[in-house]
Amino acid sequence: VVAGGSDAPVEVGSPLIEFYAATARKDLEGRAGEGWHPEQALSRQEALALFTSAAAYASFQEDDLGTIEIGKIADFSVFDRDLMTIPEEDILIAKPVMTVIGGEIVWRAAE
Repeated sequence: VVAGGSDAPVEVGSPLIEFYAATARKDLEGRAGEGWHPEQALSRQEALALFTSAAAYASFQEDDLGTIEIGKIADFSVFDRDLMTIPEEDILIAKPVMTVIGGEIVWRAAE
C-alpha cells in the first residue's frame, strides 16, 4: 500500500496541488519537465485512494478514517466541481465550499 501526503513544510500541502501532481505529473504552470515522470501518473481513483484510504491504512486508522462509511469519522472537503471528471487543468482552480470534521460542518464558503 502506497500512502499519499504532502512534503510539508517543504511544500504547500494543498490537497488540490497534491492530487494534481499525482495525476497530471506537471508543475503548477502545467509543465512536465525533467523529473516529473509522466509514466508514473496515477488515475484519479488511485490518487484519491492514495490520500484517503491508503493514508488511513498507513497510520493504522483504517477502521476509523479513509472512507466515507457509517461508523467512521467523517473528515472531508467538498469542492465546487467534481475533481474526478473535470479537465486536468481545472483541478488547480477548484474552490473549497465546505469542510466537514467529525461529521460536523466546520467551515462553509460564503454564498
